[in-house]
Amino acid sequence: MTGSNNLRARSGRANGLVDLYERAGYVRVDPPVLQPADIFFELSGEELRRRLFLTENAAGEELCLRPDLTIPVCLAHLSNGAALPASYCYLGPVFRDQSGGSGEYLQAGIESLGRRDREAADAECVALALESARSFGCERLAIRMGDVSLFRALLAALDLPPAWQRRLAKDFNRTGTLEADLSTLKRGPNAAASHEGMLAALQGSDPAAARALVTDLLSIAGISTVGGRTVGEIAERFLEQASLGATSGLAPETAAVIERYLAIEGDPDEALSALRALAADAKLDLAAALDAFEQRTGFIAAGGVDVDTIRFATAFGRPLDYYTGMVFELYDASGRVEWPLVAGGRYDQLLTVLGSPEPIPAIGFAAWIAELDVAGSGA
Repeated sequence: MTGSNNLRARSGRANGLVDLYERAGYVRVDPPVLQPADIFFELSGEELRRRLFLTENAAGEELCLRPDLTIPVCLAHLSNGAALPASYCYLGPVFRDQSGGSGEYLQAGIESLGRRDREAADAECVALALESARSFGCERLAIRMGDVSLFRALLAALDLPPAWQRRLAKDFNRTGTLEADLSTLKRGPNAAASHEGMLAALQGSDPAAARALVTDLLSIAGISTVGGRTVGEIAERFLEQASLGATSGLAPETAAVIERYLAIEGDPDEALSALRALAADAKLDLAAALDAFEQRTGFIAAGGVDVDTIRFATAFGRPLDYYTGMVFELYDASGRVEWPLVAGGRYDQLLTVLGSPEPIPAIGFAAWIAELDVAGSGA
């Protein structure tokens, strides 16, 4: 097939995804390519800065070429004051520097906002993601799945101090940081702190005054950023460290429960059985979270998905802070493509962060056209 014919075939299959989504009840939208950069930094960290294509408007506000379409679609929904529930689909370019290539990638996907039947919506999202891959001819698919809300339910049931619950939940999706946090917490207060005196002075102080003090000290020292973090972010980090330092550390049995939890994996039924056994052995009330897990698995099976093909791992997450529930990735089981073909999950808190006065349940996924094309064609 010639290059032009190949491009036309890819374009045709990509537009076929939009047709698929529209038949499923999703309305096509096309958010602006230029987006406010600060929200991406807030949700994904300043380390994302080096991967974005940045500019400024006439008012000096920092903008970026959209690195994904989930946040732009949600912002557009809020700005339009649209009714709920709402279902959107899209096809368009996104822009990230991936250390090679043009930095421009064609992405399709869906965002489902406002549905209260979360487990059924999760299952429909997974089924539509699989149908997306199969529309490109991808039949041998590997499904990886996790659930951020299960880990948060575990932390709450263990009654950890709020500062540690927030820290561990935040770092769940970040490779290596969760293990480092657990190691620090097992060793006890300020075991690895390099600023123990200042942290001790901040413990128990008024948060606003402490934040102002740290900000002033950094400004006096002429520090505006460190490792991509702003002065405000550095101040927040100091306050967090001070709060964490007040913690006496994890009891060995509590650490053992968390480590046992993070080692669980298998198909969803196997994982559920192991999780119920853990809850019973540790005398933890995880009934609501595990019942929701079981209900979602039932909906997935009812949608025609063979749940035995799903590899569920309690330690599996995706590197975006806004995920709050089920997360998943579809891979080419034939190994022609290394990266995910389709990926997504539940993000119930995102629209509140973006300005919604009320929480809005939300789930969606993105499909990567180039990867789907390679996996489906066998090229």
